[in-house]
Amino acid sequence: MSEETTVIFLPDSQPDLPADRFLDRELSWLDFNRRVLEMAEDSSIPLLERVHFLSIFASNLDEFFMVRVASLKRRIATGIAVQSASGLSPQGVLNQISEATKELQTRHANLFANQIGPELTQHGIQIVHWSTLTDGEKKDLHEYFSSQVFPVLTPLAVDPAHPFPYISGLSLNLAVVLKNPNNSKEHFARVKVPPLLPRFVSVPGSVAQRFVPLEDVMGEFLSELFPGMEVLEHHIFRVTRNEDLEVDEDEGENLLVQLEKELLRRRFGPPVRLEVAEDIDQKVLSLLQRELGIQEGEVLHLPEPLDLRALSAFAFLSRPELLFEPHAITTNRHLEADEDEAADIFAALREREVLVHHPYESFATSVQAFLEQAAADPQVLAIKQTLYRTSGDSPIVDALIDAAEAGKQVLALVEIKARFDEQNNIGWARKLEAAGVHVVYGIVGLKTHCKLSLVIRQEGKTLKRYCHIGTGNYNPKTARYYEDLGLLTARPGVGEDLSKLFNQLSGYGADTDYQTMLISPVGVREGLTSRIHREIEHQRAGRPAEIKFKMNSLVDEQIIDELYRASMAGVKVDILVRGMCALKPGVKGLSESVSVHSVLGRYLEHSRIFSFENGGDRDVFIGSADMMHRNLDRRVETLVKIVQDDQLLRLRELFDLGMGGEVAHWKLESSGQWLRQTKSKDGEPLKDMQNEIMARTLLKKRSV
Repeated sequence: MSEETTVIFLPDSQPDLPADRFLDRELSWLDFNRRVLEMAEDSSIPLLERVHFLSIFASNLDEFFMVRVASLKRRIATGIAVQSASGLSPQGVLNQISEATKELQTRHANLFANQIGPELTQHGIQIVHWSTLTDGEKKDLHEYFSSQVFPVLTPLAVDPAHPFPYISGLSLNLAVVLKNPNNSKEHFARVKVPPLLPRFVSVPGSVAQRFVPLEDVMGEFLSELFPGMEVLEHHIFRVTRNEDLEVDEDEGENLLVQLEKELLRRRFGPPVRLEVAEDIDQKVLSLLQRELGIQEGEVLHLPEPLDLRALSAFAFLSRPELLFEPHAITTNRHLEADEDEAADIFAALREREVLVHHPYESFATSVQAFLEQAAADPQVLAIKQTLYRTSGDSPIVDALIDAAEAGKQVLALVEIKARFDEQNNIGWARKLEAAGVHVVYGIVGLKTHCKLSLVIRQEGKTLKRYCHIGTGNYNPKTARYYEDLGLLTARPGVGEDLSKLFNQLSGYGADTDYQTMLISPVGVREGLTSRIHREIEHQRAGRPAEIKFKMNSLVDEQIIDELYRASMAGVKVDILVRGMCALKPGVKGLSESVSVHSVLGRYLEHSRIFSFENGGDRDVFIGSADMMHRNLDRRVETLVKIVQDDQLLRLRELFDLGMGGEVAHWKLESSGQWLRQTKSKDGEPLKDMQNEIMARTLLKKRSV
């Protein structure tokens, strides 16, 4: 076993830890989405950015129900009622989730209806109801309905000859009550709001930016869908289904084929939530509940419009005065091109390692350029690449295809089990295979979540390896608003480690020693644990000791317990976490030296950093792993050691900024409550962390 994975066991005299030391992970996730909602409520943030946060909140909550709530319900239904680490039963957690989500969704809907909607109107962006339109506008919208909407609608009746139709997850629907004038008999029908049409229809000829919900337009002309019938009423509703996937990789069936079958089955997952308009008729609601198998506690009554994910369309209107002032995204100073030619990234990496910080520093002129140059360079013999998520028109995939067509050996490890990207990744896998790329899907039973590129280049009589290890996906689109770090390096040890890992992923291999990296499922947990223990030993010996973690989630009980033990030994522990955190900071005798902050902003904080003071010889890693069971035990994750002094200082400054009290943040209390800090003790507004990082990035570049 290498030094990187050696575990130092503490004496058995460690005191017992209290049973109530963990916060519940699901409720902690809801706290995270509450923080997103607080961003939407913040009147100091530009209006359309607040609209964007409203949309993000809605999208987040949908996924929470589709995956986390669905999982709890499945555990309860199958009798797997294992108590969570927080001490709550699945049913107890579900009850608290139900109460919290009803409060949050009502608060979310009312925020739009009572504050943000009226503020949009004040700025000439109006979402109007049909009743407020002029006769001319109604005529124009009728023409729009007839030409663009009516042809794609499919009314579905419910009667003895027509069973209750399948309602797809997250679709918006009209429940229609009809009467046959010949016999006065009432009927029920469902009409789906077409998801591929604009949800908010621009009112023709309007000077202001005025929009009417598509379901309003449809509701006015339902009689055209049911000729000869009288439309008595219609109501909006929306269903959320269990859309998590369960794939048994031990069945022996081709994983690609098996996953495609499972994707078809996912569409028919059981409902877990029913959202309805506040004024829905009780008879209609009872019918929906009965046919969908929805309990009363799973119904949410909300003001219209439902499904505020669609507000994202307004966040991209060309109204710069209502948006964040744009950041001047720049190229990393070590990858700058000369005036008359492109940057030679390989030459730059022979000089030094380059740590890039996205989106403050361009993904296109760093990681993307690295792979595009590798594809075009005749001296490059092979490229090996992991793909977890990428964009619809991916230049990364194009570069791999170009390289394969140029005769290079190209290996792409495509993770086709990436949640909600499964269908896209199946498409990428087939496209790459058709171009001659060797495509593999990783190790049975594990998701490959690490973000790696390895380029092998002939230089004279030797082969040189160039690498990229990142904290985020190879997706040029999300790289514009995900905060991530990536290391570009020609360090021999990193190249050797990546070669070993890619061989293990594409072939067979058991235990492997790594020089510069921690790799799960056996390595990250052990490596971090040994370093936490080492900090305790430094603290006891009077040497500098400190632990700083930045990540998306901290819910792994073993890692949290190790951090508790470090705190009990007096080690200072700083945690920057975006989402879930099950650790309780500031508990007397347990975590008094632990501080937990969270930062949200225009970018999604996504980088993972693990820093240990190590007696003054700082030991720092970046990589793809969060502190969750799945990342540490059921995924291939990588952390790479940072060695250059300037890069170590840069990461230290990032922690100092996030934890030092000079930027706006949320602080986690020992009670589990997150308190937002937006002003200093003197009452002055705190800085925006992401604005400050952008300013510092530009300042450092100009000072060179």
